[in-house]
Amino acid sequence: MTTNLPSESSGDRTKRRSRGRRVLLSGGLLAAGAAAGIARQRRAARGGETPDDGRHGLGWGQGVARPDHHIVRTPDGAELAVWDLPGDGPDASVVVLPHCWGCSHEVWIPVARRLREQGHRVVLYDQRGHGISTRGTAPLAIDTLAHDLEAVLEATDVRDVVLAGHSMGGFTVMSLATHRPEVFQERAKAVVLVATAATAVRLGGPASPEFAARVISSPFTTRALKSRNGRFLVRSSFGAQPVRAHVELTRDIFASCDPSVRGDFVLAFSTMDLLGGIATIEVPTTVMVGSRDTLTVPKKADQMVATIRGSRLVTLKSKGHMLPLEDPDAVTDEIVRAVKG
Repeated sequence: MTTNLPSESSGDRTKRRSRGRRVLLSGGLLAAGAAAGIARQRRAARGGETPDDGRHGLGWGQGVARPDHHIVRTPDGAELAVWDLPGDGPDASVVVLPHCWGCSHEVWIPVARRLREQGHRVVLYDQRGHGISTRGTAPLAIDTLAHDLEAVLEATDVRDVVLAGHSMGGFTVMSLATHRPEVFQERAKAVVLVATAATAVRLGGPASPEFAARVISSPFTTRALKSRNGRFLVRSSFGAQPVRAHVELTRDIFASCDPSVRGDFVLAFSTMDLLGGIATIEVPTTVMVGSRDTLTVPKKADQMVATIRGSRLVTLKSKGHMLPLEDPDAVTDEIVRAVKG
């Protein structure tokens, strides 16, 4: 059978050229990200990557096996992998650690390990569509993050909790205060917001959120991340002299995240506004930011501190966006301070 194809109109040619420009721009964005990462790595002021010095080690510690997890099922069918690690200290408290976009609970392990060493109970989980948690059928929206956190809190039956959220994990905590305030008030003892924001985050810069979502969810992006130099695409998430193993971990987890999940959350972040909800927070709140954070920039931290009554700002000099990896001691210290009230 033969098929007669219509001749190409001027409108079709325009659309074809537009698609071509988008593909080139996609590659350009990735190349620019890699080049920026390389340039930042080479600047003397920022220094390069450093070997692991032991203090920043990944994993649960020498000779400590990976803890078991259990599954919390949400009403829409998502299965959330949860690690509920018991505490045994005389002043033990409960800390819940929602993680960042595109990663998993593993980003929090250096902090979780320190908290456990001090006897605290720690609850970690993979956000929906991340790590080994499934996506479910609910929209990947900011309020969905709140409902998932509520499900984890109820399943683990924890109260007087310190909620410490990193990046999207911070969105999650603030979304709980906004969309499920009664749950927040019943469960939360204190809040630590780490490298995060309460208002829209445009990850594509001047590009439209829709275009940024297409780029971040494209197979080309995943292949670029998995390539030999893929770590340079996430290097700009860090500040001065990150541990190379941390950059590679971030790259590996991000590359493994379902591309459609990455892209759909980009759209959700672009319209986020949680200021009204966080203005009602009455528990002690600490906001942490790296002075070199280029994703949730310091002015976003200032905005949260100005909105949450009585909150305090902690700025980590020369650090970037990945604070639980870059300075787990400082993050742990602030969480313990929140525990002690």
